[in-house]
Amino acid sequence: MSQLYLITPPRIDAQFVSTLETALDAGPVSALQIRLKAHDEADIRRLAPALIRAAQSRGVAAILNDSPQLADALACDGVHIGQSDGRVKDARAIMGKDRTVGVTCHASRHLAMVAGEAGADYVAFGAFYPSQTKATEHVAMPDLLTWWVELFELPCVAIGGITADNAPPLVAAGADFIAASSGVWAHPDGPAAAVRAFAAVTGEA
Repeated sequence: MSQLYLITPPRIDAQFVSTLETALDAGPVSALQIRLKAHDEADIRRLAPALIRAAQSRGVAAILNDSPQLADALACDGVHIGQSDGRVKDARAIMGKDRTVGVTCHASRHLAMVAGEAGADYVAFGAFYPSQTKATEHVAMPDLLTWWVELFELPCVAIGGITADNAPPLVAAGADFIAASSGVWAHPDGPAAAVRAFAAVTGEA
């Protein structure tokens, strides 16, 4: 069964926390990735603590994008690193063995196997669909998820342009986590409705 992995919009304001709380209270969310690409570090240090509290108080893992050092400083539950954000080994040294280190692997079986061997806690594949939040440089197919879950125990995350409407093939392919950003925040009926719709698709409703 797949679980929802929620990603923040790239730019937020201080009021976003109330929107986040509404979404988190609407249905099951496994993790929140704080991905504030449109903000500098000073902004992130100011904005992230409220988001982390909102997630952790509801039993949702708070994962910061890009920086293990900042994730550690903010007492996050984990960090998500891209291929240009340093090595899994170095992130693990900062985060310790009890916190999560996830890795972007694009559409590459090789990168995923390397990340797994290096000790990542999950690998993220995508983009499966055109994304509203970032340029799509790598395109992944659902059979990549099936290949991974049949061979490896390490969880995989499907990411990139995913909505409740286009998620079913990824759930059927075996994705452990379905990552969504604009598919929740830009949902025509609001984030809470989006979370409920994802729960119906993943079988968590």
